[in-house]
Amino acid sequence: MPKVTPEYMEARRQQILDAARRCFLRDGFHSTSMQDLFAESGLSAGAVYRHFASKNEMITAIVEESVRDVLAMVQGVARNRPGGSFGDLMADVLEAVKVKTAEQSIAGLSVLAWSEALRNPSLARQLDDLMAQMRTALADVIREHQQSGTLPREVSPEAMAAAFMCMLPGYILQLAMDDSALEGVPGALRALWPAPVPATS
Repeated sequence: MPKVTPEYMEARRQQILDAARRCFLRDGFHSTSMQDLFAESGLSAGAVYRHFASKNEMITAIVEESVRDVLAMVQGVARNRPGGSFGDLMADVLEAVKVKTAEQSIAGLSVLAWSEALRNPSLARQLDDLMAQMRTALADVIREHQQSGTLPREVSPEAMAAAFMCMLPGYILQLAMDDSALEGVPGALRALWPAPVPATS
């Protein structure tokens, strides 16, 4: 019997999660049955259960993956634009979220996950933890901008991060519903938080 490699197992796991995303976006979490997931993935029940014991485990895995993707975008943009304005950074994050939504529909999945979290305490705790990680990462970026003088220091980095986190779900919701009104949003952020004008002698 050929040896099953970690790469093979990870590919099968992703195959299942990709199928679950399609089912959940098409039919919602509750209307999707395990039989639907078996059929969509093209795998047997045993192959699916080898990776996920239940539909809830798949939901949690997809939510975690989606939020971690957004967290990685925040951190990646911060690393790649160390000298940019805060407006540039935030605009780049939203543009990256839009690209990722086109690739993996993370906006629609996020809206489904937030709704599910209202009735699923375990998922709510998972989301709270992931969002806290994102706020912390964003606060670190804001702190750097405050130290360099590109953001005011009168407000705590944590409060500024929380304010942006209030805006991000609205952007994601609009992406999931109709993104036609979002075209100018990145430019608006760059205008609201531009790079400081160098002092002239």
